[in-house]
Amino acid sequence: MKTSSKFLAIALLVSSFSFGQNVSQKIDSIISDNYKKNPEIGISVGFVNNNEEYYTAYGNLNAESQTKIDENSVFEIASITKILTSNLIAQAVLDHKLKLDDYIDGFLPKEYVLQQNLRNKIKISDLASHQSGLPDIDFAQLIEMNPQQPVSNVTQSTLTSLVNTCTELKDYGKYRYSTIGYTLLGQILEKVYDKSYDEIIRAKMIRPLHMKGTLTKDFNVKNITTGHNPNGGIQEFFKWNITAPAGLVKSNTSDMVTFLKAVLNKETTVGKASIIAERIVYKDEKREMGLGLNVVTDDKNTIYVKSGDSMGQSSIIGYNRNKKWGIIILLDQRNSKIRQDLLNKIYDTVLK
Repeated sequence: MKTSSKFLAIALLVSSFSFGQNVSQKIDSIISDNYKKNPEIGISVGFVNNNEEYYTAYGNLNAESQTKIDENSVFEIASITKILTSNLIAQAVLDHKLKLDDYIDGFLPKEYVLQQNLRNKIKISDLASHQSGLPDIDFAQLIEMNPQQPVSNVTQSTLTSLVNTCTELKDYGKYRYSTIGYTLLGQILEKVYDKSYDEIIRAKMIRPLHMKGTLTKDFNVKNITTGHNPNGGIQEFFKWNITAPAGLVKSNTSDMVTFLKAVLNKETTVGKASIIAERIVYKDEKREMGLGLNVVTDDKNTIYVKSGDSMGQSSIIGYNRNKKWGIIILLDQRNSKIRQDLLNKIYDTVLK
């Protein structure tokens, strides 16, 4: 009986390994085919399946370099930063610092003074699911002012004015993507932990998970990729400022796979927080949302997805908790269509 059990264990291990290899080869084939069609767009992809990691990458760090992109090459993860922030919010719930249905009034910095008719209305979960109704930063105007560094003109005064002069939440309870919502969540974290957002994300995520390639303020490293706008022109990486919790983190596929592994592990703090973040807090005819996560379901699967687009790069992350897989796709050009098409094709032909 012992010998039979041993052979069974080996057979299961070989079967699992073969399945993982087969999936990774299929993913690589899809990515390779895309690169042949779009050789000007560098790409790095990380995949985790039952805790096994797989990577593939194509292209060079920049046009002048012969250094190939790999799993350690640094990209802007842009708005994927939001699910890092929402995970920190969920960790604050675990730390009994706040509750998701708490009103934001008592958690905002003192500079903010909500109009009387808006008090005790907006919940923390409303900010995290883009349904607060607060006016947002005018990115079109900011891009016009500074195409390379549009967020450089956003200050505390900008945010205070937007919040304090708001007299009506015109679309409260309806989905409207919001940068200011996640900026405020970052400031709420700063207040409840009495630390800067930079200190918090380092202490509660970057250091515990050993994400050495995940960068905040200083991203002057040798293995950084070059960003490109949709027309192929060089685009600077956004520099850290007050809007950091909404989209200014830089990372690589290796670290994001590490994050995914922690998310899929219910025993880690990040994993426990992720389960909180996955709970649906918004639903309409088009979407279901957790805390920053799009919840996509079909008859067999529930997938949690978040995309990101800076001015010069695009990214997307997704995972299936029940089937224990996760994927991260990073592009060195802003191209939301390609990153979405790649995830759709990989899911439909390999993971579904």
